[in-house]
Amino acid sequence: MNSMTGYGFKEAVVENTQISVEIKSVNNRFLDLNINIPSFLNPIESKIRKIVSEKVVRGKVDLTIRVKDMNSTAKVSADTNAAKMYESAIREISESLGRSGDIPLGLIINQDGVLNITHEYDAESYWARIEPVFNEVFASFLEDRKREGENLRKDLLQKLDTLDKCAAFFKEWQPKMEEKFREQTTAKFKELLGDSVDENRIMTEVAAMIVKYTINEEIVRLHSHLSVLRKEFIENPVPGKRIDFICQEANREINTIGSKNQFTEVGAMVINAKDALENIREQSKNVE
Repeated sequence: MNSMTGYGFKEAVVENTQISVEIKSVNNRFLDLNINIPSFLNPIESKIRKIVSEKVVRGKVDLTIRVKDMNSTAKVSADTNAAKMYESAIREISESLGRSGDIPLGLIINQDGVLNITHEYDAESYWARIEPVFNEVFASFLEDRKREGENLRKDLLQKLDTLDKCAAFFKEWQPKMEEKFREQTTAKFKELLGDSVDENRIMTEVAAMIVKYTINEEIVRLHSHLSVLRKEFIENPVPGKRIDFICQEANREINTIGSKNQFTEVGAMVINAKDALENIREQSKNVE
């Protein structure tokens, strides 16, 4: 089980290139991967995206790579024809204004197109330098999510233990609830009919009441849902979506038990069960 929150960062200098990689993630229903890299690395973006998406299923992930060369990769070329044309035009303006003298070289050089600066980038050669740093940060990021996920698993299992105790309590009190139905039904008949009570009629009414108000089916289904939930916590590496669905089913059974209840003790346990289940549902929003 992994958390959807994680963080990894490292700066390093590899072959005269300063590299910084940062990966962070927060909760999200689906994988939302945002990659921020220099434009000259765009050819390797799909490669990075594939690596991340193979290991991360859910979460909003922001990945940033910064690169700075310690040695300049710039190549400067001069357009001498453009320089001559600029000089000629400037001299023409100067003479028309009645001015004379040499034209400063800096004035000509600063004109657009006289000096051209280009950078030659090979995305794959940069990736060869970035990859070791990226792999280390990505591994740290995944480990951070895993470590937090283990803490979430422990908390979820504790809440599940509470639900198991609640389900066991409901099963223990089920016969008491049915006995109360018998007593209430018998008392009503005796109040209305006195000594002329038909025992067969009472038994029929009691049976009908038990069918209507028994919580046996809800208890069986609740135990089943909790068993599946525990299996998801332990065996499924990405149980987030399944947890929410199972919790909805379990909540339906607990609500029905509460609606059929006749005892304050059972009512209090229904509240405890709903509280534990709601905590699980909230916590599942942090689980991948």
